[in-house]
Amino acid sequence: MGDHVKRPENAAISALRWEEPPDGPMLVVLDQTRLPLEEVELVCTDVQALVAAIGSLAVRGAPLLGLAGAYGVALAAARGYDVEEAAELLARARPTAVNLAYGVQRALTAYRRAEPEEAALAALAEARTLHAQDASASEAMAAHGVRLLSELVPGGGYRVLTHCNTGALVSGGQGTAFGVVSSLHRAGELRRLWVDETRPLLQGSRLTAYEAARAGMPYTLLADNAAGSLFTAGEVDAVLVGADRIAADGATANKVGTYPLAVVARYHHVPFIVVAPTTTVDLATPDGASIEVEQRASSEVTDLAPSPLGTQAYNPAFDVTPPELITAIVTENGVVSPVTAQALAAVCR
Repeated sequence: MGDHVKRPENAAISALRWEEPPDGPMLVVLDQTRLPLEEVELVCTDVQALVAAIGSLAVRGAPLLGLAGAYGVALAAARGYDVEEAAELLARARPTAVNLAYGVQRALTAYRRAEPEEAALAALAEARTLHAQDASASEAMAAHGVRLLSELVPGGGYRVLTHCNTGALVSGGQGTAFGVVSSLHRAGELRRLWVDETRPLLQGSRLTAYEAARAGMPYTLLADNAAGSLFTAGEVDAVLVGADRIAADGATANKVGTYPLAVVARYHHVPFIVVAPTTTVDLATPDGASIEVEQRASSEVTDLAPSPLGTQAYNPAFDVTPPELITAIVTENGVVSPVTAQALAAVCR
């Protein structure tokens, strides 16, 4: 993995950026495995370092993985490495998040189409374009999401439950589901953000709580298993989550633990809303059963609390929520509700 450097204090959240110092271009990423205790950046000067950062979840979140993939191709081109080999390494670094392969392909296509002397700059320009588009998509999704909530749950003062992390740490902008929450907060319409801790790697307690605290939001952390009791007590107005891959029928792969929330939300008649850019929609994957779910190391579970030596753990990174449990999918192009294959395809045009 690349070198670590201390991040300036009180700096705005920047999960990823391109730099060109005298000794050559580099990709600088915020090491999310060190949050919230340390704000440390990881300097990647080659694709192998970036792939390692992706695998360790120092870089994570579907939209950000797309940017990392695109900038990774640009980095290989600028440094004179084998671009085709680099693209292959990047694209398979995490199998479930479709944005990663999408970003790689965007930059790789620009590289291939350019004249040889301009190919590296073309790849970088495409990565920067994707970065700007993702930021714009964040703003649009937030606006659509706020408007949808006002229709589904009139009255404002929302109590929102979220799972995993979907803010500026996963995006070129303000995020996906957390972007909607941020807009509610700025408008004075967020009564409470309920933050699932999100085991086993605790992206909720480490990352979403970190972003919520920085923004001054009213938030409360809860153990994943406590969510059901919140619904029973009538303390949840809506569930907002992101996505790592959305199949053509609307089935959505997201951080493991999302599917049970959808089941409980349906039982309690609480809107369950997925917020994701159209780059996360994979129309080539027909349904949820066709989504490849990444399986991670047992140690991520067994090391969370002491387990007997030799204990094996079932540790899927994601689960899949069927479309019939999803109230709406919010994209930058509009809202899909009810969730059908035809409506999803239309919003992706």
